[in-house]
Amino acid sequence: MIGGRDDYEEEEEAPMLQLSVFNHNSTDESGLLHHVSVIDDDKTTLRTGTLWSSIAHIITAVIGSGVLSLAWSVSRLGWIGGPVALLFFAIVTYVSSSLLSDCYRSPDPVTGARNRSFADAVRVILGEKQALLCGILQFVNFYGTGVAYVVTTATCMSAIQRSNCYHNHGHEAPCEYEGNLYMFLFGVIQIVMSQIPDFHSMMWVSFIAAIMSFCYASIGFGLGIAKVIDNGKIDGDIYGAAAVSAPMKLLVTFQALGDVAFAYPYSLVFLEIQDTLKSTPPENKVMKKASVIAILITTFFYLGCACFGYAAFGDNTPGNLLTGFGFYEPYWLIDLANACIILHLIGGYQLFSQPVYAYAERMLTEKYPDSIFLKNTDRLKLPLLPEFNLFRLCFRTSYVVSTTGIALFLPYFNEILGLLGALNLWPLAIYLPVEMYIVQTKVETWSRKWVVLQIFSGFLMVVSVVALIGSVAGLIEAKTS
Repeated sequence: MIGGRDDYEEEEEAPMLQLSVFNHNSTDESGLLHHVSVIDDDKTTLRTGTLWSSIAHIITAVIGSGVLSLAWSVSRLGWIGGPVALLFFAIVTYVSSSLLSDCYRSPDPVTGARNRSFADAVRVILGEKQALLCGILQFVNFYGTGVAYVVTTATCMSAIQRSNCYHNHGHEAPCEYEGNLYMFLFGVIQIVMSQIPDFHSMMWVSFIAAIMSFCYASIGFGLGIAKVIDNGKIDGDIYGAAAVSAPMKLLVTFQALGDVAFAYPYSLVFLEIQDTLKSTPPENKVMKKASVIAILITTFFYLGCACFGYAAFGDNTPGNLLTGFGFYEPYWLIDLANACIILHLIGGYQLFSQPVYAYAERMLTEKYPDSIFLKNTDRLKLPLLPEFNLFRLCFRTSYVVSTTGIALFLPYFNEILGLLGALNLWPLAIYLPVEMYIVQTKVETWSRKWVVLQIFSGFLMVVSVVALIGSVAGLIEAKTS
């Protein structure tokens, strides 16, 4: 285990972002002070992140395609189970993020060496075997989220066409459009966006994506309220939508839990976000505060979209609130909401893909240090385009093409979200943060805190398993129907 900051300075050989600014000799005192404020203690990486930038990153990661399925989830869980599930997962997410924030530095959460990714923290604190498990699950979820974002974006693009068609030809018109072309176009956009060097260069992308999140969540919230007022009643039932049989009701309920689970946790990119922060004030304190603010904001929008969506449509609540066409007018507002979703998911895809890119490039560069193909100095320059790295172009393009191909084969919105939520919930958002926190803070076995943490982890394991069962059953049904 690396003992402290000084030791880590020697270990750090492959920083994610080189600083050309340090090559200039500056005698300006204010410039020196600025450098001191943005260079972290390992003296290699420019970290300018603040409370507000971390909130933007979190909102970009959290308010994604998951918010669109929450009204459907509440319709399956009912007026008691739905809101309780949303609040429960909000609390779970905050507890998980609080535990994880103290694992960014080891062995001390303030003065220890940096763990720049989730897998790095698991490796340092829990060992190689746990790190291997973490890495596999993490990349499955990164990849699956990319697939889900391709599907969602294509659905939104098709919804814009359908909205205009319904407006021009009536609500009964046969306005159905294939989403394959839109998946292809989204893939092309992501190939270009994937040339962003690393996570530290994404601040502007996250700010734009966070603004888009607020826009379409607010539109969904407002349309739900307007629909309830227009109906003159609150629809829905205390037990949720009926099913053809008790086992089917149980499976649908489990899938709805998976959808809610997908909408909240952001442990996949938590430490990558924390790694963008300046070292003063301490990163763990800033991330805890950012998590509280971001979770409160997202929960407000989640409850609004989910509850008013269910109140508006009852048992007929669509799987995707803004593309399932419970709302037809004003059509331009539906178009605007879907355009905001598309812009958000363009940035969100990168948020969940950059850690994959960084890991693959760092691993291969360390394994083959003499490879000309992998060296950052091996750059190409084409007319009218900036310089680009050949390996980065090839690897990242292949990654985007593969996620797009899987999305073409499995274009199922709710089922994919539920499956990813179940896979992410317990192992990544609960089990590993709890175990790392216990080791990091030396919680005594069978102490009161240890017992509470184990009960917390065990209960969420059961929730994760039943959500996985329901989501797999839903995916099989959707594929075979």
